[in-house]
Amino acid sequence: MTTDNSIAQTKESQSKITPAMAQDLLMAGNQRFVNNMALNRHVKQQVEATQKVQAPFAAVLCCIDSRAAAEIVFDQSIGDIFTARVAGNFVNTDILGSLEYATEVVDSKLIMVLGHTGCGAVKSACIGISDMGNISPMLDNITPAVKEVEKEMPNDPENPVFTNKVSTTNVSMTITNMINDSEIIKARAASADVLRIVGALYDVASGEVTLTHEYNPQTGAVDSIS
Repeated sequence: MTTDNSIAQTKESQSKITPAMAQDLLMAGNQRFVNNMALNRHVKQQVEATQKVQAPFAAVLCCIDSRAAAEIVFDQSIGDIFTARVAGNFVNTDILGSLEYATEVVDSKLIMVLGHTGCGAVKSACIGISDMGNISPMLDNITPAVKEVEKEMPNDPENPVFTNKVSTTNVSMTITNMINDSEIIKARAASADVLRIVGALYDVASGEVTLTHEYNPQTGAVDSIS
């Protein structure tokens, strides 16, 4: 299958995409983005082609950070991917329901949890901001990753090695929480032919996405990708 998905997805084209192909489509798109070689799309035609039905091949859970918009960094367009965004790219009931819809109802083949370098939500969680409206309880979702990384090195919110490690750990924990809290997603991810779940980190300096984790349905573990 070509990685040139410049034409709007249809149910027919989506049905031919395997989870592995879906991952390749995203990563090929990121390489185009990095190399400033975005596909030449007729967006208006895609709007018209998808007005009655959509068939995205993947769902990306990413941060609200303005530098990490999934459609842009993966060079995708109208009807290609579902995108769920929340500061710190964690899961809750609303995000899980959205991802269940993407996979169970619309049959997207891949879920990617995308963290990024220089994440303000992660840095704030490292600092431990309290009593700030709804921001503080939101940051509580990232605190477990902070605590985990603190077992390896001192908590230093100004140290990108520490904060980026928290970001990747948070990605891994988010995938684990997704599996633990969604029977629908867990059941679909049990088959490599139905759904793949991966984690990745976007570098805000280079524009490059690096795969970091993959859910292993055989062991139930979230494995690191070296």
